[in-house]
Amino acid sequence: MSRVGLVLVVLFLVVPVVEIAVIVQVGQQIGVVPTIVLLLVESALGAWLVRREGRRAWDAVRGAGGAGRLPSGELADAGLVLVGGSLLLTPGFVTDVFGFFLILPFTRPLARKALAWFVARRATAAVNRRMGPLGATPGKGGAWGRRVVPGEVVGDGRPDGPDGPEGPPDTPSPGRATGG
Repeated sequence: MSRVGLVLVVLFLVVPVVEIAVIVQVGQQIGVVPTIVLLLVESALGAWLVRREGRRAWDAVRGAGGAGRLPSGELADAGLVLVGGSLLLTPGFVTDVFGFFLILPFTRPLARKALAWFVARRATAAVNRRMGPLGATPGKGGAWGRRVVPGEVVGDGRPDGPDGPEGPPDTPSPGRATGG
């Protein structure tokens, strides 16, 4: 089983047990009816927030597209609102805390930074698996089996250097073939 599959199995088994345990604890502290009312109020507040923040995120995506720029941050916000809304639809206090963290406008930038860090880390790991660690010498088991040939750079490589495209005629220099 892949690591992602294992994480999903654990989440689907552990999260409901944790949610039930927290609901029972809250119910024992404040009573059954107030616990149910609190869950219903959280759901209503969450639905209102998802609607408001989802509309704002969608408007931001459309505005960025209309301005001709890539809406990367706006798409991340829209995705976070979507995931947060899904968590708020799940009954329970623990998922509601995470859902509100992803949806609220003052905590979403923190969630966006965490998401960017996670995506960058996963992308780097994928590149390293595919091509070998960055900085590896390709000729020694690195990407594509290329060989590294030691050499020396002569000149700056510009065809129109200070002496024109060919340089001064018949001037011997390392790396340049001259007349004959």
